[in-house]
Amino acid sequence: MLICRLLRSTAVAALAAAATAAQAQAPQTEPAAPEPSVTTTPAPADTATASPGGGEVVVTGTRLRQPGLQSNSPITDVSAAEIRLQGATNIENVINRLPQVTAAANENVSNGSDGTARINLRNLGDVRNLILVNGQRLLPVQANDVNFIPGFMVQRVDVVTGGASAVYGSDAISGVVNFILRDDLDGVRGDVQYGFAAHHNDNKGLRDLVRRNGYATALNSPVDGQRLDANIAVGKNLGDRGNITAYFGYRDVKPIIQANRDVSACALDPSAGNSAYTCGGSSNNMYGLFQPLTGPNAGTAYNNTRDGQKSWVPYDASFRYNTAPLNYFQRADVRYTAGAFAKYEFHPAAELYGSFMFMHDRSFSQVAPSALFQGTTYTINCDNPLLGAQQGQLLCGNAYGSGARQDLFIGYRPVAGNAQPRRDDLRRIDYRATAGLRGEIAEGIGYDVGGLYSRALLRETYMNDIDPVRANRGLQVVSVNGTPTCTAVVDGSDPDCVPLDVFRYNGIADSAFGYIYRPASTRGLDEEYVYTGSINADLTSYGVTLPWADHGLGLVVGVEHRREKLRFTADALSQQKGIKEAFGRFHVTDLFTEVRLPIVEGKAFAEELSITGGYRYSDYSNLAKGVSTYKGELSWAPVRDLRLRASYNRAIRAPNISELFAAQQVGNVSAQDPCSGATPIASAERCALTGVSAAQYGRIIACPTDVCSAQSGGNLALRPEEADTYTAGVVLSPAALRGVSLSVDYFRIKVRDYIAPIPASLTISQCVATGDPFFCGLFRRDPRNGVLFGENGYVVSTTQNTGSLRTSGIDVGLNAAVPVEALGRVDLSLVGTWLNDLVNEPLPGLGSYDCKGLFGPTCGQPSPAWRHQARLTWAAPGDKASVSLNWRYIGATRLSSNTDNPFLAGDRYTLNSRIGTYQYVDLAVTAALREGVGLRLGVNNLLDRDPPAIVQGLLAAFGNGNTYPGVYDVAGRSFFVGLSAEF
Repeated sequence: MLICRLLRSTAVAALAAAATAAQAQAPQTEPAAPEPSVTTTPAPADTATASPGGGEVVVTGTRLRQPGLQSNSPITDVSAAEIRLQGATNIENVINRLPQVTAAANENVSNGSDGTARINLRNLGDVRNLILVNGQRLLPVQANDVNFIPGFMVQRVDVVTGGASAVYGSDAISGVVNFILRDDLDGVRGDVQYGFAAHHNDNKGLRDLVRRNGYATALNSPVDGQRLDANIAVGKNLGDRGNITAYFGYRDVKPIIQANRDVSACALDPSAGNSAYTCGGSSNNMYGLFQPLTGPNAGTAYNNTRDGQKSWVPYDASFRYNTAPLNYFQRADVRYTAGAFAKYEFHPAAELYGSFMFMHDRSFSQVAPSALFQGTTYTINCDNPLLGAQQGQLLCGNAYGSGARQDLFIGYRPVAGNAQPRRDDLRRIDYRATAGLRGEIAEGIGYDVGGLYSRALLRETYMNDIDPVRANRGLQVVSVNGTPTCTAVVDGSDPDCVPLDVFRYNGIADSAFGYIYRPASTRGLDEEYVYTGSINADLTSYGVTLPWADHGLGLVVGVEHRREKLRFTADALSQQKGIKEAFGRFHVTDLFTEVRLPIVEGKAFAEELSITGGYRYSDYSNLAKGVSTYKGELSWAPVRDLRLRASYNRAIRAPNISELFAAQQVGNVSAQDPCSGATPIASAERCALTGVSAAQYGRIIACPTDVCSAQSGGNLALRPEEADTYTAGVVLSPAALRGVSLSVDYFRIKVRDYIAPIPASLTISQCVATGDPFFCGLFRRDPRNGVLFGENGYVVSTTQNTGSLRTSGIDVGLNAAVPVEALGRVDLSLVGTWLNDLVNEPLPGLGSYDCKGLFGPTCGQPSPAWRHQARLTWAAPGDKASVSLNWRYIGATRLSSNTDNPFLAGDRYTLNSRIGTYQYVDLAVTAALREGVGLRLGVNNLLDRDPPAIVQGLLAAFGNGNTYPGVYDVAGRSFFVGLSAEF
């Protein structure tokens, strides 16, 4: 807390000093009317930071450095102004708004979160794109976390979609996201921002539903999700030879609980016939469910009565527990960042440079209180004095009162007294350091040698979770002189054991929680070392040019060596719960080259005609042979106003260290068992293929809350993925319309042998639909009762080389800056994507499915045919003030399980059969208070639109709170105010 107060005081002091002491000659770093905020490859936007050579330019997507060089791959640039106009304190939220991006891990994921924020280009998975900082890898790809990026230090973000493995190495199949951070500050810069959500809950249908089920409705107008972001940076030019810039940042995000939104106040299930919502929940309920596995009533489900008496009645759905209200919609989070960038030129041939970045991020996820969960086999002795007589007769029959024991499933969730919601304490500590030497050793010839070290540490502590081993001891109780006493106390095996009275509602004594609640901890460490050396040559001055070109051959050759290491450890309790430790390492050496040849320049019908090629050979320690990637690009500008471009990339992605070495273990997955219940959906013949016996058919317990089990983990036999990427486009910048540019680009990416688990939902649906022995053979049912959850029942979903992924479509970018005489200027920017297809072939030769325009259990998050973001800004003369409107458009999608494709088909739903078009409007206002000092205010989701309500059984990865919070706004109308100053 002391550090927090010091930081707040420092940031506020810096801003106050800037406001009072800014001099007239101080640079104005946050103009009231910012530059166009989202651009898609107009010619000027393709160029980036000037390199030490003076005239060279670094372009994301190539290692070549030549004057006037432009990208031949589609690039979307997000400026620092756009980040400020969105009021973003989480950089992934800015990126996720781009139509080329589908949300991955983010701040709205609670149950199952690892605390990271990731980026998923083209919906091909967040491990298939590289995250870069100033052109170098951020962290090991499996540990990437853009929380690490200090948003207020970002100059711009380049999003390159399309294969870039020949340039950057493995993992860049769908593209790269390059964060260009400011490293040239000369002075002091401070930035502070505060924001909150103020949503109005007025969904009458959902509120009536919640009331009818006896639950509390969401507050009418909650104010929550408060955010404070304070940052300060100090920089100094070292004459004209170098610079050192350091920064420090603090962010505090308060949680949003699902109880405070209509869409999530209760866990939504479908009614009979799948035509209306019901308040569902978990059969692991607050009263207590009991399902004997042995004894006279094995297979019958009972429940404690609601009146607190020790008696059982048949279980029915009315007993379900509403798991939703206490869950987080937005995780609580506190982040500290710090870092520095430095460079110093001793000689034109020797510039020393380096950087250091640090982050400590602590995030809490929260879900409903723990339980004695079904799936764990518990044992109760028939002479247990806490067992009611009627209960004892049903459980033990004639053995009631004896020392006999019976096995059973229990679903008992204590929610009163000392019961607490489960909380996951996620602490991520990341370090990243770079150092190198670069310079120009002859005219047009430079070198760059350097190294990078990154370290990502996750310390996770799961709190308020019931230890099933201790719970089992607490259930085995005998009477000692009339006092209920654990048999573990009697025999001395556990003197601390406290009896658990689960045989009535709210029966567990407060003192027992200290015994059954035990924190479980794990620790994961990822380390990466990268050593790179390259020579970059522009041979123009040496006469290596074609007769029709002014510029000569551009060439880069280099070598890169990368080493990665993973270590995952777990405490005894975590291992007892099935979590296994893991360790692994590998290394790879790459040889790479890139060549650009201008063919014609400045001629009729050929203002520019050039070709570019690249090649990389990679030798992996864990692969039997090396792999090659390569690219070819063509650029033709018949006139200055028009440029045509095309590219082909053969990209590869070698399995990352987690995919290779992660331990195999069983965990929860959203799915439904078609062989469960008294009247199973699947036939007896199909269920027999999954391991269901004739005696079990019609008696199998359903997966609680549509959560079954799946076995996940790594695979040392994995092969690299291969991908072919094609792009072709046009960039139009008419001289007659100064400030206007238009780009249209086609893309097509196909990944073969893609590395992934086969989703459990797909395995289940395919086995039921086709009876294919491959899919049916992935079932591992509990041999005692046939269930597909718990300790011994699961679907195999380990990592393997599967089939293929393919996507194609068209990106459109429009930018315009139009002067309006004495009224200032109007800026317009639009970036949109039309999706042609998103095809998954789970296994070669077994058919495929297209998720374009769909969402659902197999397709996952919505993939609309069209998405766009458009911003219209009016800037006052002299950029003293501005008003900006942002329009976000998400096209309609249909439920994938309603289709006829055998890979997708499932239960038909009238409810949620379609999610309509969603449009959001954001408003931002900026003002220059004085030279160098800027104020910004804004409202996101101005019209306070609710997200779509989706029943929980239709949600897939990153679904949370009855919706997809990474795609649709869940906070509601959100306000922010920020102040930035530099002097």
